[in-house]
Amino acid sequence: MELVIQLGVLFLSIILHEVAHGYMAYRLGDPTARDANRLTLNPLAHIDPFGSILLPILLVVSHSPVLLGWAKPVPFNPAYFRDFRKGTMLVGAAGPVTNLVLAVAAGVLFRLFTPGGLVGLVLLNLCVTNITLAVFNLIPIPPLDGSRVLVGFMPHDWISGYLFMERYGFLVIFGLLYLGVLDHLLIPIERALMRLLLPM
Repeated sequence: MELVIQLGVLFLSIILHEVAHGYMAYRLGDPTARDANRLTLNPLAHIDPFGSILLPILLVVSHSPVLLGWAKPVPFNPAYFRDFRKGTMLVGAAGPVTNLVLAVAAGVLFRLFTPGGLVGLVLLNLCVTNITLAVFNLIPIPPLDGSRVLVGFMPHDWISGYLFMERYGFLVIFGLLYLGVLDHLLIPIERALMRLLLPM
């Protein structure tokens, strides 16, 4: 039951994260995600056959110390934005901000009502999962959302070269996870947010 709850919360959180990207782009005048039917809560629309299924299975079967996966990226076209950098930054930030809002809401409800049983387990997992997703996705390595946010503050001449890294980004991220570098950077932040939001 706990595993089912963890997986259900994870899928819901990732879907809301992706929909938030597309909805923000749509609000900024870009219909790309809407036209691609990505403003939906249907999980099938967001599954990436390799990143969501095959790679995680391969990593589990091979007993990899790193578990990594991703949903199908929501497409957006910055040419629709009045301000390329600001629009890109807002679209990138929408996913992690949604995860933080979910984490805060779950943490507040857990603190107010301290529910036990199934409800308490769902709220606890919702808070922890969304903290992890928000912090991880804010890493400023393309194609993670942190790189989109960083574009909003970057000198214009640097942007194309920086985003060119995207094709190698997941190899860099996997390597940093495998070496434990990201654990030393991210885990203290995640634990601090958990202590802030949950009674620990």
